[in-house]
Amino acid sequence: MRLFDTHAHYYDERFDPDRDEVLSALPSKGVKWVVCPGCDLASSRQSMAVAEQYPFFYFAAGLHPENLEGAALSDLDEIEKLCAHPKCVAVGEIGLDYYWVKDPEERKNSQKFFHAQLELAQRLDLPAVVHDRDAHRDTLDIVKAHPGARGVFHCCALSAEDAREAVKLGWMVSFTGNVTFPKARRALEVIADLPLERIMIETDAPYMAPEPFRGKRCDSGYVYRVAETIAQVKGISTEAAAEATFQNGLKFFRLEEKEL
Repeated sequence: MRLFDTHAHYYDERFDPDRDEVLSALPSKGVKWVVCPGCDLASSRQSMAVAEQYPFFYFAAGLHPENLEGAALSDLDEIEKLCAHPKCVAVGEIGLDYYWVKDPEERKNSQKFFHAQLELAQRLDLPAVVHDRDAHRDTLDIVKAHPGARGVFHCCALSAEDAREAVKLGWMVSFTGNVTFPKARRALEVIADLPLERIMIETDAPYMAPEPFRGKRCDSGYVYRVAETIAQVKGISTEAAAEATFQNGLKFFRLEEKEL
């Protein structure tokens, strides 16, 4: 069984004690590819440094909506330089977060950065890795304002209706270990409703550890639980769900040639 963790944050300090041990063990657990998105300039550089150490590891560079304090649009010049690295496969993590960002002016600022980073992704012909928390309508409206951009709604929290709209725009959706939680009804409805070829899987490590590991530090070794849940919803084998989402990740990040 081949697994692709399309979103994990291995620069996080929680991996400082044993990062190499965790990452070196992943291929033996069936995890063949990992993408690590940055959230600001520092973490994007850290993600790049980790990607340079492991052949199965890639990264994305971007400014997260929770990390915009003190940021300037000129910082995107540095993001663009990072995106030129041969192991950078996306612009991200970018988007909107109205759960943590409450101030109207700060929300306007995050919208401005979201627009600018989608423009950057389109210009560089890279996909965008999008964070959307409690901002579904504005996030979709901004995505629709950039019809030439492509991307994924990571840790998808969209309704089935909004997810269908995102897929019609040519976008992907990705699910984390929270689909295994007892209250994950809406996510399961979205998985049931969407075609499998539009779905990817992720851990969002070190967050979102799935059941029965909830509350522990998450790593890519747990991504199989997301594949199992998708398989149960779709009525297919775990191996089939893992392979389908694996192929979806390869295509999305344009890593097909690397797999040959």
